[in-house]
Amino acid sequence: MRIVTWNVNSLKARLERVEEWLTNNEPDIVCLQETKLADDAFPAITFAALGYEAFHHGEGRWNGVAILSRVGLDDPQAGFTASPGDDVFPGEARVAWATCGGVRVASVYVPNGREVDHDHYAYKLRFLGRLRTELEATSDPSADVAICGDFNIAPDDRDVYDPAAFVGATHVSAPERAALAELEAWGLSDVFRRHYDDGGLYSWWDYRAGNFHKGKGMRIDLVLASAPFLAQRSTAALIDRNARKGKAPSDHASRRRLRPQEVLHERRATPVRPEGADGVPDPEVIRGMLYTRQGAAAVDDDHLQGRDASPGGLDAHHHRAPGRHRRTDRYTSSRPRTSWPGWR
Repeated sequence: MRIVTWNVNSLKARLERVEEWLTNNEPDIVCLQETKLADDAFPAITFAALGYEAFHHGEGRWNGVAILSRVGLDDPQAGFTASPGDDVFPGEARVAWATCGGVRVASVYVPNGREVDHDHYAYKLRFLGRLRTELEATSDPSADVAICGDFNIAPDDRDVYDPAAFVGATHVSAPERAALAELEAWGLSDVFRRHYDDGGLYSWWDYRAGNFHKGKGMRIDLVLASAPFLAQRSTAALIDRNARKGKAPSDHASRRRLRPQEVLHERRATPVRPEGADGVPDPEVIRGMLYTRQGAAAVDDDHLQGRDASPGGLDAHHHRAPGRHRRTDRYTSSRPRTSWPGWR
């Protein structure tokens, strides 16, 4: 099973890119953030044609979250449901829930926070506390749970290109990281870090000043899975930098985790490190798929071509696909694969 999270920063503007990515990568569950659509504008028919049921919680111009699934989509819910009367975030479409293939999934868009000591920063911390309360009231860490999304928090200093550049800023402050740690203490695990320990791999780059090409990014898009059960069964995690390239990209790359049930490919090859033995990875390894003993990584077409690459309360609607499309566990696209699955 492949689970993906992606802040698309306007689904209307990037629908064609999302369609192409889904077709090439065939994920089973997709969590989208910042759709910036009202529910009646959500392109459910488009996703149904690709074989996905869809649940969208939107408000129009801002925010908006969605869950797409090819493995069933049951019990969809919008927002915080444990104590609706105590919801301090009315009208903000930031959380959607559904059960997909036996996994209770949340697509989450955590508030940015703007600046430390800003009202929006306090709002961000309340939101994270409310998410923890929701988990305590509605979920069980011994079950299969995956909280996926744009958390607007870099878990530690490995997740920013230069910690000194972020001193006193949001996304790295002690209270934010403590709030994230509280979610993990409930029983969640950062799946990416179970497979890859090094820094330098990011999921967000500012549009300004060419930060993507300079490698000045942050890892703020996370998949947090129930630690002793779902997370330990994961086999890989990766970040797709190619999703951040090309014409009018989102400022976020897609983030994916894989479970053991997935067959990555019929063939196996000798695992190689990201740089390759001679500094240039072999683009023919499993038709562009590179395996690494480090467990997870990020790669893009620059690596495959041997070029230099930088390190990387509203109504909600549940849309069902009219029928499942046939799928295959083999990659059939001839284009170079855009990211690195982990291997073990």
